[in-house]
Amino acid sequence: MLPTDSMDSGPSRRIAHLDMDAYFASVELLRYPELKGLPVVIGGRRSVPGEGFQRLRDYRGRGVVTTCTYPARAFGVRSGMGLMKAAALAPDAILLPGDYETYARVSRAFKAAVAEVAPAIEDRGIDEIYIDLTEVEGTSAELARRLKEAVKAATGLTCSVGITPNKLLSKIASEMQKPDGVTLLGLEDIPARVWPLPASAVNGIGPKAAAKLEALGIRTIGDLAAADPALLLQRFGQSYGAWLSDAAHGRDQRPLTIVREAKSMSRETTFDRDLHPREDRERLTAILLDLCGRLAQDLERKGLAARTVGIKLRFDDFSILSRDVTLGWAVASPDALRDAARDCLRRVTFDRRLRLLGVRAGSLVTPGTGGAPRPLF
Repeated sequence: MLPTDSMDSGPSRRIAHLDMDAYFASVELLRYPELKGLPVVIGGRRSVPGEGFQRLRDYRGRGVVTTCTYPARAFGVRSGMGLMKAAALAPDAILLPGDYETYARVSRAFKAAVAEVAPAIEDRGIDEIYIDLTEVEGTSAELARRLKEAVKAATGLTCSVGITPNKLLSKIASEMQKPDGVTLLGLEDIPARVWPLPASAVNGIGPKAAAKLEALGIRTIGDLAAADPALLLQRFGQSYGAWLSDAAHGRDQRPLTIVREAKSMSRETTFDRDLHPREDRERLTAILLDLCGRLAQDLERKGLAARTVGIKLRFDDFSILSRDVTLGWAVASPDALRDAARDCLRRVTFDRRLRLLGVRAGSLVTPGTGGAPRPLF
C-alpha cells in the first residue's frame, strides 16, 4: 500500500529519486527466471559456453562483485567486495558475468518510459535518475505508482522511489523501503524518519568522513543536526562543514541538471591474473581491441567523438599510470581509438606485469564540430 501525501501541501518543489532494484542482477533474472529467489552474484568473466551456472565457490581470481540479488545480500555479500571473499560468505551462490550492453539497453528503455510520465529528468547513471514532479499533475502517491508501472511495463523490473522537496532527501528516501518501495517525506518528517538514520545514509558522507564523525561521537543524522556548526567548520573546513550542517537539516536547493554533457567516457578491465607485456602480448592486444570496440559503441550511442584519447594502466604493485594524446581531429571509430591508444602505449616503459588496462575518450564533441578527420594519405 502506498503512503499518504503529507508533503503535497508543503514546499513548492517535488523531487523524485528513482533507483532500480539490484539492477544488473534483476536484468539477469529476466534472462534466467529459474534463478529467481536464489542468491546470484554478478561479476568476474564469462565462463565457457555449455558449462551451466558457475557456483561462487568455484571462482578463482581477483574479480569483484558488481552487484547481487537480495538473497545474496542476506549472506553479507555486497557490491565492491572481492569475489573470493564473497565465496566464503555464500559459496553456493550463482556467479554470472556482466552483460553491459544489455544493461545499457534496458536502462535506455526505463528512462524513456519515465520521460512519458515526467520529462524533466536528471540522469545519474545506468540505474538511477532524479525527476522533477513539481509541475506534473497528480498526488505524489499517484505519480509514484505511475512511475513504477511505467518502468515495470517497459522492462519487467521493479524500482524504488523516494519523493521529497529536494534531491538530498529523495536519495535517502528511495533507500528506505527497498526493494520495490515508495517513500514520501516532507520537511516535517525529518526528525522522526531521517534523524535516526546513520550519518552515512547521507549521499556525500563517505567512509572517511563517517569515521571522523564517529570519533566526535556523531553517529546518526540527528547527532549531526545537533552538532555545533562551529565544530563542524573547524574539523571539516568551511565548505564541507557548512554542507554537513545543511544536509543534516534536509536543506538542499540544488536544481536538477536536466542535460548533462559528457566530458569523457572510458572502458577498462581488471585481469584475472597479472599479464606480462611481452609473454601475454596477444591477449593484451585482444583486450585493447575489445575495449576500443566497446568504447566506440558508447560514443556512437551518444552521437559523440573524441579529441583526446588516453590509456590507464595498473601494475602488479598497484601503481597507476596514464597517458593521453590530443588529436587534431575528432575520432569515434574502433580503429581510430586503437591507433591513438597505441600511440599512448608507446610512451610507456613496461617493466612490470599489468593488472588493469583502460581506454578513455575525452574532449568530447559532436561529429563535424571537432576538427578535420584523419587524412587518408
